Amino acid sequence: MKKYLKKYLWTFTVVAIVAVAVLAALAVRGLMNLGADDGTVSGARPKAGTGSSPSTGVGRECVGTRPVDSLPHAYDDDSPLEPLERVVARVDKLAHADRYAAVYTGLSLDEDSKSVDVWRVPSAAFDTEVCGSVVKGVTVRLHGTDVDRRTLDALADRLGDDMRRWDGTFQMREVGVDERGFVLVGVDDPDTARSIVEKAYGAENARYIKVEHVDQASALTG
Repeated sequence: MKKYLKKYLWTFTVVAIVAVAVLAALAVRGLMNLGADDGTVSGARPKAGTGSSPSTGVGRECVGTRPVDSLPHAYDDDSPLEPLERVVARVDKLAHADRYAAVYTGLSLDEDSKSVDVWRVPSAAFDTEVCGSVVKGVTVRLHGTDVDRRTLDALADRLGDDMRRWDGTFQMREVGVDERGFVLVGVDDPDTARSIVEKAYGAENARYIKVEHVDQASALTG
């Protein structure tokens, strides 16, 4: 009986140890997956000057269901608007509303696919209004950023005021806001300009500045 009991207790101990190890492994994997799901990794931070603001990992696609004529005309005139134009006009109106000034970042449209991409600081209220404005035949994709358009516009204005500041070292040829959440700075010599610009505007601003080579000056819109 004692020999049998010792054997039984030994088997129980081994099983318990294995069970604890398995549970620990599952817990670690769960924490790793949690970080992957929300787009964050402990200690991760975008490299300054890459022009890529930290992604929130938030994304949503809205396929239009409401009739085209049900969306209010966004302009003063009575000219007809295509479905895609109606949606863009509506999003633009929301973007300029005071309640969403700290949310909206930018948008781009694709006429071929009848789709609109909107970048914004995640907001349930804004997302609901945008998705509720999508008419049949149009798709809207929402992307997360951590910066609003007013902040980017102000940064672009600062950079624009310094267009001739570094003449003789490098030439700044264009400045414009990219709808994805950064300010694009076009220069003749990005290798020289990048570190100078990052230092001049500080690490926090440099997160939203992307320095690239351009052959000649041109107008940028975003």
